[in-house]
Amino acid sequence: MDRRTVLAAGAATLATAGLSAGHPAHAGPGDVLPRIRRALGPTAREAGVERGDGWVRVRFTVPDGGAVPVGVDVLADTGRAPRGVAYLLPGSGMNFAGNFFTPRERNLAHHFRRRGDLVVGVTPREDPAAAQDITSAWGLAAHRRDLRRVVGAVDAALGLPYRLVGHSSGAGLALDAAAHDTSPRLRQVVAIDTTGPYEGELAMRAAQARDAFQAQIDAGVYATDPGYKALFARATADPGGPSDVPRPVDPATRFTHAGLAHFALIRTGTLPGTANWIYHQGHSAGTYTFGATPAGDRFTLAHSPFAVWAEAVSALGSGLIPTALRDLAAVWAGDEATYRIAWNRIRAEVTWVNMELGRGDHPRGAELIRAGGNPKVSFRVVAGHGHGDPVFSTTADRDVWPLLTP
Repeated sequence: MDRRTVLAAGAATLATAGLSAGHPAHAGPGDVLPRIRRALGPTAREAGVERGDGWVRVRFTVPDGGAVPVGVDVLADTGRAPRGVAYLLPGSGMNFAGNFFTPRERNLAHHFRRRGDLVVGVTPREDPAAAQDITSAWGLAAHRRDLRRVVGAVDAALGLPYRLVGHSSGAGLALDAAAHDTSPRLRQVVAIDTTGPYEGELAMRAAQARDAFQAQIDAGVYATDPGYKALFARATADPGGPSDVPRPVDPATRFTHAGLAHFALIRTGTLPGTANWIYHQGHSAGTYTFGATPAGDRFTLAHSPFAVWAEAVSALGSGLIPTALRDLAAVWAGDEATYRIAWNRIRAEVTWVNMELGRGDHPRGAELIRAGGNPKVSFRVVAGHGHGDPVFSTTADRDVWPLLTP
């Protein structure tokens, strides 16, 4: 069984973790973290260390000129030097811990570590931010610049081949970053359940979403709280208690807290909101059957336990999503005047894996990369899985993760 210790930040923690500085001419398991710490610059701060059986995770905060810092989590194998680097980029409102390091014993970060990668999670500034910190400038280009600074620092320190791995909007960021990255060490982009340009009616619906987000920005609303932290907190603390939300089958009655949380996961695509329609069914595969009363509703998740979802959401910071990420809606709409991903400039291998019940079978982005002259592009859809199942499913290590790497 893994034993974990959360230690105070500072240089002493790296020595306590058994990772004090080694010879500067190589990046063995003993000197990777100190070299990254130096490369991140004088403003970087160690925010804690966690240890397990054969691994150590160190969290850094990097203000880098901004009032609110970027989070950089480094997961290293203590028994061997890394052969490459995997940058893990979370989805909107998420952070590295919630998206990729939950549950602690079996997660996507450990999957890449076991394959021989040093794992670097890059959590965007909105995770520790307050709503008043977020501005209209916190769009996709700003996220890309923050990521570039981290990648540049780590690459300068280690000089290892690397891959960009993103989930949801993090995958959109990975693709955008790859279009601006000319390094021969960028070997692969892994896009997990994300959306490129739609076609036809869906492209028009995406344009409407873009306009709705722009109207919010014009009105001075620069961040949105989807409410998942409060939703899961109530569902965990008082699962049978009444929520404030009417049940569609009987508006005179209210969901229970647990019922509402499950409904939001399973039937995300039916919920009101500017962009919930992008999910073919929901965040998590499962079934929801209404009963005669709220207490009689029956619901179950097919792949990802509710406790894992609750653990992931509890790990989040603000949970806020910058409204300026309407750039993503512009990408969905194919509106290159508002925001353009240069699909034809992506030269690294692209592995794009969508979920049938999440973002679904929309391969246009992959097709544009291939049409730009990159033959190393694959697109596939995993049947019966929702948007979050590729990271939280109890069988993801068999059903999804083997599809992510050659």
